[in-house]
Amino acid sequence: MKKPKIEAVEEQQPRKILRADKAPTTGYSLVVDGHFKSHHDTVEAAEEAGMALKNKFPMLQVQVYDAASKTRSMVQWPVPA
Repeated sequence: MKKPKIEAVEEQQPRKILRADKAPTTGYSLVVDGHFKSHHDTVEAAEEAGMALKNKFPMLQVQVYDAASKTRSMVQWPVPA
């Protein structure tokens, strides 16, 4: 039986740990009921994820946080016509 190579373990990249209690410094994040939840590279991806969450749970307060300008914008749930 072959022994596993130890070299493969050394090549692993360290995990990028995102803390939920600190605001991110880059990109866009979803803020759900005042808590940072998921991180996205583009505002479109963040708004899409926020809208999917809002469609599933309309009672949540969902915002998109822009790390560059340090602003938050509400994800508005469309009102049926």
